[in-house]
Amino acid sequence: MPYNCVINQDSNLSKEELMNCIQSYAFAVNDLTLYLNTHENDDKALELHNQYTRELRDFVNTYEKKYGPLTMYCPCNSWRWVANPWPWEGGNN
Repeated sequence: MPYNCVINQDSNLSKEELMNCIQSYAFAVNDLTLYLNTHENDDKALELHNQYTRELRDFVNTYEKKYGPLTMYCPCNSWRWVANPWPWEGGNN
């Protein structure tokens, strides 16, 4: 069963659309992880978990390349988030 946020990675998504996809896939991966804790022999669920994990990684990579790091584990060579306006300065971080 495909997840609702299946979008072509080549499409030109906005920052908000990318974040929605990241959150949706992160939820699905987390939910499948919990399911697999008690159903470790469900090969279909494991395959879906692996697929969604790859797609989540692709969305995160796309987001971080366009808008900067989401976590401190991003292999970036700059701290662009510091250069952006803070929320009280009119930025929408």
